[in-house]
Amino acid sequence: MIRVLHVITRLTLGGSSENTMGQVVALARAGYDCALAVGVAESDAPSVDDARRRGCRIIDIPSLRREVSPGGDLAALLTLRRLMRRERPAIVHTHTSKAGFVGRLAARLAGVPAVIHQPHGHIFYGYYGPRRSAFFIALERRAARWTDRIVALTERGTSEHLAQRIGRPQQFVVVPSGVPTAALRARAPARGEARARLGIAPDAFVVVGVGRLVRVKGFDLLVAGLPRLLAEVPAARLVLVGDGPERAALEGQATALGVAARVHFGGAVGGASQGIVDYLAAADVCAAPSRNEGMGRVVVEAMALGLPVIGAAVGGIPSVIGADECGRLIPADDADALVAAAIELGRDARLRAKLGQAARARAEQFSTIVAEARLLAVYDELVRDKGLR
Repeated sequence: MIRVLHVITRLTLGGSSENTMGQVVALARAGYDCALAVGVAESDAPSVDDARRRGCRIIDIPSLRREVSPGGDLAALLTLRRLMRRERPAIVHTHTSKAGFVGRLAARLAGVPAVIHQPHGHIFYGYYGPRRSAFFIALERRAARWTDRIVALTERGTSEHLAQRIGRPQQFVVVPSGVPTAALRARAPARGEARARLGIAPDAFVVVGVGRLVRVKGFDLLVAGLPRLLAEVPAARLVLVGDGPERAALEGQATALGVAARVHFGGAVGGASQGIVDYLAAADVCAAPSRNEGMGRVVVEAMALGLPVIGAAVGGIPSVIGADECGRLIPADDADALVAAAIELGRDARLRAKLGQAARARAEQFSTIVAEARLLAVYDELVRDKGLR
């Protein structure tokens, strides 16, 4: 049995963690012996519990943390190297930027035969200033030399890495963050039932945004545009599902604009939980005004339930929703374009239905079935090329 060690900085409520756990489970089902090294202290306890419940063997790396810390990062490197020498994995599969660099360097030092890296997006823009971004890009260029395969979530993800001179074209493969579309639809309540559960009026025009309440998600743009949306579509309501450090600022922004009564904060719910399904089922439109996004897992979830999406043209979002066929693609950081798209969809129920129907069909390109088949093909090819059997 081929041993695989996955490495991720932390497990939290979000697409990268859900995708990583799903891959570990799928690979184990296919006969690989998988373990998952993670900084448990940095993680959300419910996410760690969920991983264990799903059968993931968790190995705690206490020094593996998200923020740069020379002493802590060196400790994480040495701990991972010792772990790899003890466990002797044939393949190390790293996830996200921090664990990606430290994990790949540890694999190189430990003599691991095959290395896969999955950035789950990138940090080239939208997160940091020019200097810090340039530093991280330089690290990614270096680490790409120690990598056999780089897994991008979309074709656009590949092109954005290559544009930064990270890796070579032949290193890249595309594996989407698989969404269980059929199971999602099976759990989804009818629109009226979902609204009744959440206390949303039957005639409201509901725009939903889902994700961590952090600046990169762009939810401040939704709140900023709400007064103009209400002027044109009086029945509009904004629902933000998630939690994070920006919640208080968003609440304050809504109060200052006089629209607090039209904004509902749903709090944190798991990415595949019934709570998320209820909110999506109750909505008319999903908005993803991110300043950066790896793929936008919730975008696919919304599309699978027949929701049109307003998405910023960043990261993998354009690859997911296409050229306005499943919603509206808008420029990044453009509150005016965001409001205009919401007004258009709020006024035209027929258009929403047409776009939603196309979205439902397109979501299948990003289903769990498609993602797992591609992942196993990547592994099988690497095993064959490296002679690991």
